[in-house]
Amino acid sequence: MGPYEILDAIGAGGMGEVYRARDTRLGRDVAIKVLPESFAADADRLRRFEQEARAVAALNHPNILAVHDTGTQNGTPYIVTELLEGRTLREQLNEGVLPIRKAMQYAQQIANGLAAAHDKGIVHRDLKPENLFCTKDGRVKILDFGLAKQSASLDAAATMTGSTPPNAHTEPGVVMGTAGYMSPEQVRGEPADHRSDVFALGAILYEMLSGERAFKRKTSAETMTAILKEEPRELTGINREVSPGLVRIVQRCLEKEPAQRFQSVADLGFALEALSGSTTAVAAAKAGHTPKWQPVAVAGLVLAGLAAGWFAHRAMGTRRSEPVSHQVSYRRGTIYSGRLSPENKTIVYSASWEGGSPDIYAVSKESPESRSLNATESILLSVSSSGELAVLTGARFLDHYEFEGTLSTMTLGGAPREVLQDVTSADWAPDGQSLAVAHVVGGKYRLEYPIGSVRFETSGAISHVRVSRDGRMVAFMHHPHPSDDRGSVMLLDDSGQARILSDGWEAEQGLAWSAKGDEVWFSAVRGGSDFVLYGVTPAGKMREVLAGLGGIRVLDVTPDGKLLVTHTESHYVVTASIDGAPGRDLSWLDASFQPSLSLDGKHILFSEGNESEGAFYAVCMRGTDGSPVVRLGEGLGYALSPDGAWAWVLLLKEPPELELLPTGAGQMRRPENSNIESYSAMNWMPDSQAFIFAGSEPGHGSRIYIQSITGGKARPLTGEGFSAAVTIPISPDGKRFVAFDQHAGTWGSCQIDDGKCLPLAGSEPRDLPRQWSADGKYIYVGVRRPAPAFWRIELATGHRVLWKLVTLADPVGIDFVIPISITPDGKSFAAYSNRRLDELYLVDGVN
Repeated sequence: MGPYEILDAIGAGGMGEVYRARDTRLGRDVAIKVLPESFAADADRLRRFEQEARAVAALNHPNILAVHDTGTQNGTPYIVTELLEGRTLREQLNEGVLPIRKAMQYAQQIANGLAAAHDKGIVHRDLKPENLFCTKDGRVKILDFGLAKQSASLDAAATMTGSTPPNAHTEPGVVMGTAGYMSPEQVRGEPADHRSDVFALGAILYEMLSGERAFKRKTSAETMTAILKEEPRELTGINREVSPGLVRIVQRCLEKEPAQRFQSVADLGFALEALSGSTTAVAAAKAGHTPKWQPVAVAGLVLAGLAAGWFAHRAMGTRRSEPVSHQVSYRRGTIYSGRLSPENKTIVYSASWEGGSPDIYAVSKESPESRSLNATESILLSVSSSGELAVLTGARFLDHYEFEGTLSTMTLGGAPREVLQDVTSADWAPDGQSLAVAHVVGGKYRLEYPIGSVRFETSGAISHVRVSRDGRMVAFMHHPHPSDDRGSVMLLDDSGQARILSDGWEAEQGLAWSAKGDEVWFSAVRGGSDFVLYGVTPAGKMREVLAGLGGIRVLDVTPDGKLLVTHTESHYVVTASIDGAPGRDLSWLDASFQPSLSLDGKHILFSEGNESEGAFYAVCMRGTDGSPVVRLGEGLGYALSPDGAWAWVLLLKEPPELELLPTGAGQMRRPENSNIESYSAMNWMPDSQAFIFAGSEPGHGSRIYIQSITGGKARPLTGEGFSAAVTIPISPDGKRFVAFDQHAGTWGSCQIDDGKCLPLAGSEPRDLPRQWSADGKYIYVGVRRPAPAFWRIELATGHRVLWKLVTLADPVGIDFVIPISITPDGKSFAAYSNRRLDELYLVDGVN
C-alpha cells in the first residue's frame, strides 16, 4: 500500500480495518487504518473516515493518536498512524476495578488530550473505553475521531479526494454516539459541544472506579432513558476507597444540564490534579536547566474556591480547612520578586511585561490595577517595616530570576539612593535600619549582616537572603555552582555560625520565614519536576507545607499568614534561522531543547521532554522546512552524523549509556562503554565512522575520548581535566578539535593524534565553541550575554567578529537563549530558549 508493507491484521470495527505495516522509507512500524471497498461506496462512512483523518491530523498531543500520513490505494482510502503497544481501556476494565490512583492518572491524561482537541474546535462525541488505548508505558491515547464535530475552519479543509466536505455539525434530531456514554443532549438529538465530552469522561471515570457502567441497562433504549432521567449508583456504596472529593468530581461531570458540569476539561483536569496531589510536567533539559512546571492551578490551588476579595479574611482564631487564593497580576510576562507592605494593603513586585524592561509595580485594595513606580531596570529586593524599599538599580540578569546590580533604597514614588554595588540579594532587618546582603567581591559571594560585616563567603552563589522575624538569624540559599539553582538552604544562626538546614535540592527558588517565624519556607525540587513548598525549622526538621499545585514559587509570607506566590507556565522552544531567513519555531511539544543542525541545514535533531513520565526524553528529527516530526527513540539527542545516517543519543541511566540511532532504515547500534560513567559533549568525525566525546571514568576527571561506531572501547585523546559543552568542534580534515582546559581555564585547539593542546587565541572562558568553518580557517562560538549570538574567531590571528545575533519573534517571558548549533558555512543556526510566563497570587489559609 504505497510505501507501506502490510505485515499483519490488528483488528476491525465500524470505521475500518487496522493493519500493522512497515514504513519502508523510514524503517519503522506503523498502523494503517483502511476503509474497505464496500464501505468506501457508503457516502456517510467515507465522510466520517475522511473527517477522522482531518480531525486527528489537526492535533499534536501525546495523549492523542498521531497521524503520520493519508492516501488512497486503488480507490481505497487509508490513514497511517503511530503503532501502539498495549491494550484498550475496555480490556483493562473487563478485569475489574482499577486502582484509584491509576484511574485518576488515566482521567487526567484523557482530559489533557481532550483539552488539546477542544482548543482546535474539535469535539470527540464518541468517547468510550473502546476508544481509549493504554500503552505499555502507562500513556493513554484517544482514538477514533470518526464522529468528531469540527469547527468551520476544519470543515472547509479539502477532503482526501479533493472535494469539500459537508458541514459536520449535528443536524437537529440526529442521535450520534454510543449508548451508555452519550450525554443527555446527544440522546435528545440536540447540538453537542465540548461539555458532552466532559459527561462521557465522567461516565468512564465512574466505570474505572466502580467496575460497572454508570447507565448500563438491558436495552439501548432503556440505557438512554437512564441517561436522561436517572442517577448512577452511589460510588461510595460500590467502592469505599473513593473519597468524597472524587465523588463530587464524578457527579459534576454527570450533571444532566451542560451548564452545571465542568465548563471545560481543563477545569476537570485541574480538579483531579488538586485532589490527587500530583501534577504532570515536562521534564527539564539536563545540564543545569530548571525543571519545568506544569500550568495547573492556582485555579486548582483551589478547588476550595477563589476568594471573593484578596484582602478579605475571617475573624481571628478561625482556621481555614483549605487555602483560598486570588489572582493579582493579569499581564503576560515574567515576575521576579514580590513583597507585601507592612500593613498588608499593598503588594509591590518586579516584573517584565510584554517583553519590556524590568520595572517595579504596586497594586493595592484601593487600586487593584498594577501601577508602575517608574523604576526601569530595577528589581525589588525587600520592603522595610516603615515601608522603605530595597532595590537593585542598573540590574543585570544572571539566571533563574536572579539579578546583580547596585543596592539602593527608595520610597514608593520616590527616587532611589545608591548604597552598595555588586549585590544580588538583600533583606531588611525588623528594625528597618540595617540590611543583610549577598555581596559579590573578587568573584566570591559574601553574606554580610549588617553591610560590611562578613558572616559567610563562598565561591558558589548566594540567593534569597531573608532575615528572621526577631532579627537574630538569616536564612539563605547556597548554590555550589553560580548560574545553577541546585543547592541547599542555609542558616546564619544566632551564634553567628552558617550551617546547612537542608541539602541536595535539584532546584530551589523562593524563600521566606513562616508567619510564626519558627520555620524557613522555601520552594524546591527533589526527585521530581514540580516545585513544592517546604518548611524547615532551625533544628533541621523538614515538612511539606504545600504540594500538588503544579509548582509554586514563594515570594513572601506575612505575620498574619498571607502567602505571596507565583505560578509559572514554562516552555522550552527550539528555533532555527536557515540561510539568513528569520528564525522559525521548530519545536514539537512544549519542552523541545538541545537542537543540532545537519551540515547542510536541511534537518534538525532535538530532544523533547515527556509530559507525563518525569525524566523521560524523546529524540526527534524534522526538516527545517517545518515538515512533520519523526520520533527516533528515547534519550538525549546530541548530533547528526555528517552523512545524515545516524543520531548520537545518550540514555539517562545509571551508569548512562549511548546509542547510535538510524535516521532511516537500519538497526540501532550500542557502542561499548563499559567504564564510562558520565558524558557531557560529543561530535562526529568527518567520515561518520567514529566520534569523539567528553566523559569520565570512575575515580578520574573529565577527558576527551574517540570511539569507532563499528566496535571497540573508547580511547582517551587527552589527559584528565579537559571538557566541552554539548558539542566538540572538529576540523574539516579530522586532525584537530576544540576542548576546554579546566586547569588553565581556557579553550584550546588540540591534536587528535597526540592530544596536545594550544590555547585558542581570541576565545574567552564564557564562549561555547560550536563549529569549525568549512574552509578550516575559523571557529564559530556561541555566547549568551550580553546578547545571545554567534561570534567568528580567526584561528591564525585570534581576531573575533560578531557573526549572527539570535533574535526571537516573541521575546515575552524569555528567561535564557542558548545559541547551540551552526552550519560550517555560517549561514544557518539553531538555538533554544526557555519562556516563563508568571502569574502572581495571594493565598490565605496555609499553615
